[in-house]
Amino acid sequence: MSSCLQGWCAFWRTTPLKVAPAARRRTRLGVLRPGQRGQATVEFALVLPFVFVLLLLIVQLGFVMRDYVRVAHAAREAARAASVDPSNDRARDVVEHLLGDAIVTVDRSGGIGDPVTAWVTFTSRTEVPIIGALLPDVTIDDSITIRAEQE
Repeated sequence: MSSCLQGWCAFWRTTPLKVAPAARRRTRLGVLRPGQRGQATVEFALVLPFVFVLLLLIVQLGFVMRDYVRVAHAAREAARAASVDPSNDRARDVVEHLLGDAIVTVDRSGGIGDPVTAWVTFTSRTEVPIIGALLPDVTIDDSITIRAEQE
């Protein structure tokens, strides 16, 4: 071989090959291989329904927690109303105004200064689409005891 040809071969062995721009496309994790260009789209399409159901489950949990706070407030107001009204009609009216279709039970034993307990039971409906069909309705109970102010 001639020295010129040997020099040419040495040049090609030490010089890196230039890659075409289409082959240099990269993802965050590495070089795209042939046949992987739609893989991220397919993975997203497979995971999206689970993420959507999880989001709806979080929304339903928020509604149940809201109803829990409403029941606690209604029980407190019912106990307060029962402490000043011996007939307990005012306690039932207060809970009906706050919650609608809740069950109210008032236990009043004794006179002024004795405990008055109000129990409120409410069924929180699971009506969020998809989740409502998967989960049963949630029953929330709360009770408050305070002292009677009137007989």
